[in-house]
Amino acid sequence: MPFAFRAPVRIQPYFGYRNRERLFITVRALRSRKSEFGKPGKWRALRTMMAQFASHEVPDLPVELEVKSPNGETRRHQAISDQEGFVQFDIRLEGEWDYEKYPQWETVTLHWQNGEGAQCVDGHVLAPGTATGLAMISDIDDTIIETGITGNFRAVMRNWRRVLMQMPEERILVPGADVFYNALGGNQGLPEGEGHAGDHQYASRRPFFYVSSSPWNLFSYLVAYMKGRGLPLGPISLRDWGLNRETFGSSSHGAHKRTAIEAIIATYPEMKFALIGDDSQGDLTAFSEIAVAAPDRIRAVFIRKVGQAMSLEEKAAKAALEAAGIPLWLGEGYSEGHEFLGAIGLLEDGEATKIVDSVGKGNAEAAE
Repeated sequence: MPFAFRAPVRIQPYFGYRNRERLFITVRALRSRKSEFGKPGKWRALRTMMAQFASHEVPDLPVELEVKSPNGETRRHQAISDQEGFVQFDIRLEGEWDYEKYPQWETVTLHWQNGEGAQCVDGHVLAPGTATGLAMISDIDDTIIETGITGNFRAVMRNWRRVLMQMPEERILVPGADVFYNALGGNQGLPEGEGHAGDHQYASRRPFFYVSSSPWNLFSYLVAYMKGRGLPLGPISLRDWGLNRETFGSSSHGAHKRTAIEAIIATYPEMKFALIGDDSQGDLTAFSEIAVAAPDRIRAVFIRKVGQAMSLEEKAAKAALEAAGIPLWLGEGYSEGHEFLGAIGLLEDGEATKIVDSVGKGNAEAAE
């Protein structure tokens, strides 16, 4: 869009994560202004959303990542943006980088130059806690929000009004998702405000990671939506879109999610994970393949039913999970899923004790 070319070059940090040895964070160099989703009016909304999709990427921009270790030592790591404006930092951490007891958002700082001189912006990196034994990996599309932009190009066209004219506060939360996700270990630990490299803020009680087939252009939109709905924040793995088969082909959704999930699981070999998705994009099949390959790493699989009858592939995936002894919940409402959490001991101990005896037959029927 014409106004984008007059905007200053800025860096958009995406949420990163780390273990004790490595830190991962992706940022993007864009010629655009910071997104503002609160302004009223349908034409303002249209202009705001068009600006999200019509991003003007900046290649070959030098970017520095500043990190501060727990002992106060500061290091800077340099990189250059690629042709799509992305910089993917994967750095080895020097010295002792242990965890706090509970998950934390740790602040890093990005530095760059534009026509207005030296610039910097904070980024946030999620670190689990020493008490963390279980983390969540969740889909976004049709799991917590009906995006209307996944599956194929026709889906985008059918849902153009939702995609281009609804602000985050107008989008409908999947019923019960906030209660369900907070029961899993979410709270109001949100990274926000100004900070400096090395600062910490509390995250959710359990770490949350999100994977989605939506484009990176919607990162700020999705974060605003999650904050407004009280959902736990976490690193979000999105995709770079193009008008090609790789973007809109149905098989690419599962491949993207599998790659992202496997990378997260490999980063934390000492932790187990619960996988949360829906049946609109093959999540059951993808999750089953991951879980069966590493049954000691997956604590449970949750699939919200939004589609029609199960395909042969999904039936095979369900049978494979059952054979591996991995708890599977298949249900239409998260209120049922909340009971299932208690039945398998994923709620707080006191809550699980109260409801585990009442689930019984009802939970077995929901899993059929």
